[in-house]
Amino acid sequence: LLSVSCLGDCELHTSCGIQKCTTDFVSFTSHLNAAVEDFDLEFCKALRAYSVCTYRNSKVCRGNLVYHSAVLGIGDLMTQRNCTKNGPTSSTNSEMTHDPCNYSGHTEAREHQREEKTPSPTYLFCGLFGDPHLRTFKDHFQTCKVEGAWPLIDNKYLSVQVTNVPVVPGSSATATNKITIIFKSYQDCTDQKVYQAMTDDLPSAFVDGTTSGGDENTRSLHIVEKVSGRYIEMHARYIGTTVYVRQLGHYLTLAIRMPQELAMAYEESQDLQLCVNGCPSSERIDQSGHLPLPVVGKLLPSGAASHPRSGYTLETATTKCHEKMLVRDIYFYSCVFDLLTTGDANFTAAAHSALQDVEALHPSKDHWHIFPRSGDDGVGRDSKFFVRPGLLWLILVVYL
Repeated sequence: LLSVSCLGDCELHTSCGIQKCTTDFVSFTSHLNAAVEDFDLEFCKALRAYSVCTYRNSKVCRGNLVYHSAVLGIGDLMTQRNCTKNGPTSSTNSEMTHDPCNYSGHTEAREHQREEKTPSPTYLFCGLFGDPHLRTFKDHFQTCKVEGAWPLIDNKYLSVQVTNVPVVPGSSATATNKITIIFKSYQDCTDQKVYQAMTDDLPSAFVDGTTSGGDENTRSLHIVEKVSGRYIEMHARYIGTTVYVRQLGHYLTLAIRMPQELAMAYEESQDLQLCVNGCPSSERIDQSGHLPLPVVGKLLPSGAASHPRSGYTLETATTKCHEKMLVRDIYFYSCVFDLLTTGDANFTAAAHSALQDVEALHPSKDHWHIFPRSGDDGVGRDSKFFVRPGLLWLILVVYL
């Protein structure tokens, strides 16, 4: 296996990295002693690293006899040594030994190439839930109309589009009933994969019926079904990205964690991304992230304060949301807002799950909770919205 020579063939396959794979394998095993107890363990780790290296070169080495001989030899040796295909692999400072389908592996390879320590990658979070509330990559919180199809993310690696439909007749309130996610083709890690979810159709596979991209053993991209028809996760290891999609009631929610350097890798023509730049000002319902209070004197018709069309009063909506969320942050206030707007108790679960997704995916615990400022122009603990609970002016100001 290790003594195969090029026989004049290597010059015809200069892009094939099989020689480097073999050299690394020799480096991993040359110091091993068969009499030592952990010989088999270390030898199997070296074989798995060799196998990963050959797989990454499978396309460019397709016509190389040395490559095919190495692949057959690796299989024979793994059988002889009872090595499992999955498990730890040997590693060195060589770029070739790092898994190109592991985003953290890319970072490590860059560190070794530069021979200097580079900072750990910075991750960003974006989420969409309710009717609808958006948390951008910059941790800005907005409530928007955005009816129809809108791009949340659109960069070199990933595209996410949501479709929002009205939830209350005669109002501009909308919620998400369709999500389309495109993982773009990337090296040998994955072919392009498209995922699409709609209300009452939250599949656990991509549209082509597969549940993973690339090699099944490396799992560079795969879908995990958490709750059948209600909650799935997508893990794209090659771009360090995780996506959660849920259905709560009749509508969908989405949360995503992605490295900053990849999230910001887009062309100038791709600047309409809600996760990056937020909603256009013409689509905003809130005021700088805060749900607006009414202008003094804008009273509801007689009797409407105690019996709003949603079926909830401010007091009952607050109590309902407090059952799920003890901290009165923006997610709590969004819950109250959605109940007063729609009367749909499922929006309580949506706000609660959105906060859980933040706690699972957001890189900074200090930024999990966002608190609206106090004052007359925002929904805060000291604002008129909470001081005067009998006045349900909010819906009139926002939607009428």
